[in-house]
Amino acid sequence: MGKKKIAVVTGTRAEYGLLYWLLRALQKDEAFQLQLIVTGMHLSPEFGLTGLEIEVDGFLVEAKVEMLLSSDTPVGTAKSIGLGIVGFADVLARLKPDLLVVLGDRFEMLAPVQAALPARIPVAHIHGGELSEGAVDEAIRHGITKMSHLHFVAAEPYRQRVIQLGESPQRVFNVGAPGLDHLALGRFPDRMAWEVETGFTLAKTNFLVTYHPPTLGDQSAGGLEALLQALTRFPQARVVFTKANADAGGRRINKMIAEFVSGRPGETVLFDNLGSRLYLGLMRQVDLVVGNSSSGLIEAPFFGVPTVNIGPRQDGRLKADSVLDCAETVEEIAQTMQRALDSQSLAGDKKPQSPYGQGRSAEKMMEILRNTDLTSLIPKRFYDLEPS
Repeated sequence: MGKKKIAVVTGTRAEYGLLYWLLRALQKDEAFQLQLIVTGMHLSPEFGLTGLEIEVDGFLVEAKVEMLLSSDTPVGTAKSIGLGIVGFADVLARLKPDLLVVLGDRFEMLAPVQAALPARIPVAHIHGGELSEGAVDEAIRHGITKMSHLHFVAAEPYRQRVIQLGESPQRVFNVGAPGLDHLALGRFPDRMAWEVETGFTLAKTNFLVTYHPPTLGDQSAGGLEALLQALTRFPQARVVFTKANADAGGRRINKMIAEFVSGRPGETVLFDNLGSRLYLGLMRQVDLVVGNSSSGLIEAPFFGVPTVNIGPRQDGRLKADSVLDCAETVEEIAQTMQRALDSQSLAGDKKPQSPYGQGRSAEKMMEILRNTDLTSLIPKRFYDLEPS
């Protein structure tokens, strides 16, 4: 019997970080042939050409699918999905994988899954069942769930929600959040090494800020304006920004941050892409994680670092006690940041428990893949819940 061909798609720096240890495991296991497909922001100079780093890490990229238009509008996003479907149709026809693996809820992942559906290629979905009520990602995630055949979820409530969506319990597995694998397996630079590698000097007080565009509700960037004003109330802090993603409105946000940073050299810095090692290495050093990124909910609590979660983007997700929600106003953001700083100084070395497991997710997924007959995944039946 030949190797199982597993095609894995990655489109963003953050998603690649979450997939890293699964990719390593697939690369090393003689039972599998990894087919890595790179798309989206990885191939864009505007977002740092992060696909090059994947190859530097020692992975063979089997295919590249150009799909990201240089546009900041909903129309541009929709057209990018269409381009992606065309590109993935050709790639999947050539690679003929036994299983396609995708992660999360970004619009780029709609393209490979839709191309796999008529090709009768089964799909494994990571991070399904979650809620992000303030973003269009919510609908994308559940849509991918219904087109998938294996489900690797990050917490038990998410497992129950995927089953509620009609997926068989025998195909839904709680493996925890794969991003936490870095904490168990990764090596991170200390403060001095981080400063040498990035060229930016930290201070006694430091913030890590990642703010993505809200894709539902108010899209005026008023939340970012409020955040930037709130940050000026902490002149003692060094502020490290990472760029927003390629959702509609992301380029406008990056431009606003760049203008803010340009007026505060040495005190602030904006990175196109830090990569998981430098990003998580910094997260261990800072006093606060601020913005609306899921990393503030999943990874930051594991380090015992408080998160100020701004606005509705992450509404509905499980949150540790160290995650403090606030509205998108200057006063509330500033007050919540101060409260988080005060709570950190009182907490000492106590680290909150993460609701997303303890790492080693890749090991669990690999065991499931070894023991699953991939040829039996199509067709699937809708699973009806027992009447209550």
